[in-house]
Amino acid sequence: MAINSLDKFFGAVSPLAKILPAVTAVFLLVAAAQPARAEPFSIVGFGDSLMAGYELAPDEGFTERLEAALREGGYEVTVANAGVSGDATSGGLSRLDWSVPDGTDLVVLELGANDMLRGLDPASTERNLSEIVERLQERGIGILLLGMYAAPNLGPDYQQAFNGIYPRLAEKYDLPLVPFFLEGVAGNASLQLADGMHPNAAGIDRMVQNVLPEVQKLIREQRPNM
Repeated sequence: MAINSLDKFFGAVSPLAKILPAVTAVFLLVAAAQPARAEPFSIVGFGDSLMAGYELAPDEGFTERLEAALREGGYEVTVANAGVSGDATSGGLSRLDWSVPDGTDLVVLELGANDMLRGLDPASTERNLSEIVERLQERGIGILLLGMYAAPNLGPDYQQAFNGIYPRLAEKYDLPLVPFFLEGVAGNASLQLADGMHPNAAGIDRMVQNVLPEVQKLIREQRPNM
């Protein structure tokens, strides 16, 4: 390109070059005025087969149905499944740190059913759950405690000792409590799998409804503007 042509070229673009800083400043101001998009509220369902979705389709488990119900209600959330079938409270305690990542806002804590089914000492179950709660609270993570009842065939003494675990923990650590996670499902064959112990998809929907109001309340407490 000849020198004269270059002069003409730069002469033509120079007016645009003069206004570019002003245009850029306007875009920056507009961007700064936009509210920052909040991260989704992060929930972890931490438990055993009742949380894991035992023998259910991928979209039929408790955590998946809970997330769907919350999103349908306008809550921007993620609900991770940290349920392990067969897990007792001792197993939950041993995997707690890597099962509940940093940045978690709320843990829905459901453990103890397998301790009960194995006839383990309720005092040991309570100690394990206490340590789980304390370690989560030290990390500033909210907790919703889901309770369980002992099977009648274990006898009245065991029932009394086991059934008292969850109310005591809720009072000691100031936790919201759903007294019985399987309320309306246990003993109802139409809401259970053939084993008579685990919920089917319809049973999961009932369990979600049992828990949903408490979860919504906790989300509003932590994220009033959500």
